[in-house]
Amino acid sequence: MKQQQIVVFLTVIMSTVLSGRAENWPSWRGPRGDGSAADAAPLRWNGASGQNVRWKTALPGEGHSSPIVWNDRIFVTACLPDSLERVLICIDRATGNLLWQRTVIEARLESKHALNSYASSTPATDGELVFVSFLEPGDDQILAPNVGSERMIYPGTMVAAAYDFEGNEVWMTRPGPFVSAHGFCTNPVIYHDTVIFNGDHDGDSYLVALNKFTGEQVWRQSRRHKTRSYSTPLVRSIDEKDQMVLSGSHCVASFDPNTGQPIWNVEGPTEQFVASMVFDGEKFYAVGGYPTHHVIAIRPDGIGDVTDSHVVWHQTNARCYVPSPVLVEHYLVVADDRGTANCFDTRTGERLWQTRLGKHYSASLCAADGLVYFCADDGVTKVLKPGPEPELVAENTLGENIYASPAISQGELFLRGRRHLYCIADGEGTTSRSSR
Repeated sequence: MKQQQIVVFLTVIMSTVLSGRAENWPSWRGPRGDGSAADAAPLRWNGASGQNVRWKTALPGEGHSSPIVWNDRIFVTACLPDSLERVLICIDRATGNLLWQRTVIEARLESKHALNSYASSTPATDGELVFVSFLEPGDDQILAPNVGSERMIYPGTMVAAAYDFEGNEVWMTRPGPFVSAHGFCTNPVIYHDTVIFNGDHDGDSYLVALNKFTGEQVWRQSRRHKTRSYSTPLVRSIDEKDQMVLSGSHCVASFDPNTGQPIWNVEGPTEQFVASMVFDGEKFYAVGGYPTHHVIAIRPDGIGDVTDSHVVWHQTNARCYVPSPVLVEHYLVVADDRGTANCFDTRTGERLWQTRLGKHYSASLCAADGLVYFCADDGVTKVLKPGPEPELVAENTLGENIYASPAISQGELFLRGRRHLYCIADGEGTTSRSSR
C-alpha cells in the first residue's frame, strides 16, 4: 500500500472511531441516564474572562431543567412567570442563537419548594421528536397533604407533549393528576416506541407509558404508597430482560418497561427520593431520601419482595437528597446537598472519604474521562478524580448560579446558569485547555 493510501486509510479509521465515541445528550443524565459521558469534557473555564467559553446565550424566563443535545440542536424548557407560559426552546448548537420558542401551556404558577422551579423537567428526544412535561395547576385550592405545616396549594394535572424539530406540536395529553406542595418534576424516559413518566405524588400515584408517536396510553401502573418522589426511572437489561428501576414512594422497585408489571421491590428505606439511580452491571444503587438518608446497593435478580435477600450493603452516613450520583470504575461518588462529596467502594459499601467542596449542591453529578464534575449552586464547578483519596483536578467559576445538571456532548460541556446557557469548549475564548 502506498504511503498516501495508508494515510487516507488511517484517517478513515480514526474518523470512524471518533464518530463512534461522539455522543448526543438526548435526555436527563445523558444517553445512559446515569450522568456518564463517553467523550472527554473541558477541564477549565471562566465565565467572567471568557476562558474556553464558545458562546453564552441569554435564556428567557427561568427554570432548573437541563439542556439536551442532538447533533446541531439544543433543547431546554423554561417558565415565563409574567405571562404564565411554560415554553420549549430550541437553540443552534454552533452559535447559541435561539432558533424557536414554543408555548406548551399557559397556567397559573404552582405551589413549590423554594429550591424547585416552574420548569424543572428535562426534555427528551429520539432525534425526531422532543418530549416535554409540565404541571398545569387547577383553579381550586386544597389543604396540602403530607407536609409539616398547614398550607393551601393548587393541585394540578401532568401535561405531556411532543414537538418536532421545527417546533410543531405533534400531540399533547394529560396523563393524570399531580398533587405536591413541593412542585413538579418528571423527566420523560424514552423506551422503544413509548415515553414513560413517573407520576409519584401525594395522591393516586402512577407510572405511565405513552405511545411516542400519538400520545395514547400504552400501560399504566398504580403506585401503592401514594407519596411524592421525583426519581427518574433507569432502564437496564438484566439477564436479557429489561428492567425499569426507580426509588421513591416508600420503596425501591423494578418494573417491566414493556408492560409496567412489577418485578421486585425493596421496602423503604425511607419515604421520599429525588435522586435517580445508577447501575454498574451487578448492582443498582439508590442514594438520598427524606426524612432519613441512605446509600443502598441492590442485586437485581430477585422476584417479589427482596428486602431481606437482595440488599448487598446499606449505609446511612451521607446526608444526600437531591443530586444524583455517578459511578467511575468501582467508586460510587455521591454529592451531599450541603456541599460535601462522598466516595464509596461499590464492592464493600465502605465510605472511602468525605470532603467539603462547596456550599450547596442542586445539580446532579456527571462523569467524563474518569473525572467527576460537581456544579455547586454558586456557579463553582470542581472536577475530582475519584480514588482511595480525593484528587482535585480543576476549579472553575461561571459567574452565575447553577441549579441545572450539566450536559456533555462531543467534547463540549453545556451549563445552564440562572440566566444564561453556556457552551464550554477547549481552545475557545482567551485561554485554551491546559494539560493535566
